[in-house]
Amino acid sequence: MATPGAASAELVIGWCIFGLLLLAILAFCWIYVRKYQSRRESEVVSTITAIFSLAIALITSALLPVDIFLVSYMKNQNGTFKDWANANVSRQIEDTVLYGYYTLYSVILFCVFFWIPFVYFYYEEKDDDDTSKCTQIKTALKYTLGFVVICALLLLFSFFTDGLAALSFSISSLTLIGMLAAITYTAYGMSALPLNLIKGTRSAAYERLENTEDIEEVEQHIQTIKSKSKDGRPLPARDKRALKQFEERLRTLKKRERHLEFIENSWWTKFCGALRPLKIIWGVFFILVALLFVISLFLSNLDKALHSAGIDSGFIIFGANLSNPLNMLLPLLQTVFPLDYILITIIIMYFIFTSMAGIRNIGIWFFWIRLYKIRRGRTRPQALLFLCMILLLIVLHTSYMIYSLAPQYVMYGSQNYLIETNITSDNHKGNSTLSVPKRCDADAPEDQCTVTRTYLFLHKFWFFSAAYYFGNWAFLGVFLIGLIVSCCKGKKSVIEGVDEDSDISDDEPSVYSV
Repeated sequence: MATPGAASAELVIGWCIFGLLLLAILAFCWIYVRKYQSRRESEVVSTITAIFSLAIALITSALLPVDIFLVSYMKNQNGTFKDWANANVSRQIEDTVLYGYYTLYSVILFCVFFWIPFVYFYYEEKDDDDTSKCTQIKTALKYTLGFVVICALLLLFSFFTDGLAALSFSISSLTLIGMLAAITYTAYGMSALPLNLIKGTRSAAYERLENTEDIEEVEQHIQTIKSKSKDGRPLPARDKRALKQFEERLRTLKKRERHLEFIENSWWTKFCGALRPLKIIWGVFFILVALLFVISLFLSNLDKALHSAGIDSGFIIFGANLSNPLNMLLPLLQTVFPLDYILITIIIMYFIFTSMAGIRNIGIWFFWIRLYKIRRGRTRPQALLFLCMILLLIVLHTSYMIYSLAPQYVMYGSQNYLIETNITSDNHKGNSTLSVPKRCDADAPEDQCTVTRTYLFLHKFWFFSAAYYFGNWAFLGVFLIGLIVSCCKGKKSVIEGVDEDSDISDDEPSVYSV
């Protein structure tokens, strides 16, 4: 008989793990945002908004292993339902995950289409000293109204079907934007992050020597130009322009000299130098993880190209015809609780770190115009909001990326179902029927395999799934291009970006080599 207490116990186990992840996520987001926000321009509201929006995205991703755990734990390995899950009513514990998705996705829509744009435009207006707070709020609300209209149109597009379809369409639209961000930033960051760790930065002492030579050369040019006016005659306009340029260049080089001197004598630089072997090990580890991910994604996409039901089904695949490393590893780890939780968490964190590396290297652009640079300890409030918005969208896309790598695992976890097979017995003439377990896949009977609620959101509309499929090929292409570019680039300067960073004060040197 089904025992309600057993069902409640499974629910408690799943949500306890989720609670622990929640605490870890909140701590990570706080440290992460505080690490990159500007120390001189930090704003309480923008900081809280950035932490909250990034945390919501990560918490939503943390529901994925809970979802998979619950559907997997309903069944025995022999394909039969456990006693507590024999009744369909007992299996409705999955609805708690569905309600969780409803809540979190609604909060994400609120953040993306109202709160983050409002806070962003509020601080854009705050840059004007003559603007009152009331005017700032009115202007921010006016610009935010456009985002609200877009959200309303997305929800109304499929609202008359059901609430799940409306929410799924809106979230899938955001996930599609997240796919474009992942192709742009994450794919490049997967190559840039490990190779930068392996190559390291240039020596501060060597850069100081080069900088000193540049200073001497510029001073010689200045003296040469000034010597032309010793007879009292004014300098030609061309020489005046050249003199002004050389004097500006000299100020920049002297500022650079002070920063290089600070970094060379810093205890942090010496500490990072001692950790250099560890950075190389991490770099090698990250590049191996990237290659594992890329190979798995390529094999998964190739499997869909060869064996899927076609573009009008969203390239849904029945079974796994081409195995990939992660597709084999995740179901295997699920047998030893909670190793699959740990692996999915590592994948999501890896996405965050590589995405951040891509954003730091590329910057935030609007077509060919660079809007912001992301720098440790010097990121403006508006740039911080942009950063967390991009990371939020990328993390949303992570769920589909994991599905692309392990479709059976994301759809059904480790569930098996029973199929009848005819066998021939040597002792008895004729055939007999034997029930044998088989892994649940897209071809399994609905009453025998419970699909995850994550899958319902991911594949409500086939055209989004088709777009994600082609996006995966683009992701692989950008990764290869990024790998070539990262290999060809030399070591970074220990103070890369100082020359063009206008917000660095002379009396506030920073360590750039971390």
